[in-house]
Amino acid sequence: MDTDDIEPIAKPQDLKDLEVMSVEALNTYIDKLKAEIERAEAQIASKKSHRTAADSFFGKKSD
Repeated sequence: MDTDDIEPIAKPQDLKDLEVMSVEALNTYIDKLKAEIERAEAQIASKKSHRTAADSFFGKKSD
C-alpha cells in the first residue's frame, strides 16, 4: 500500500478575491504561495528519497 492511499483528501480552498488586494498584498501573497510550493517540493523529494532507499533495501525498482 502506498502512503498516498491513506493520506486525507484536502478540501479545496476558496480562491482569494485578488481584485481587492493591493500590489503589496499581492506580492506578499505570491511570496507565501512560493514558500508553500517549495515546502511541498521538499516533501516530495523527501518521500522519493525514502522510497528509493526502501526499494534499494528490499531489492525493488522505483517507479
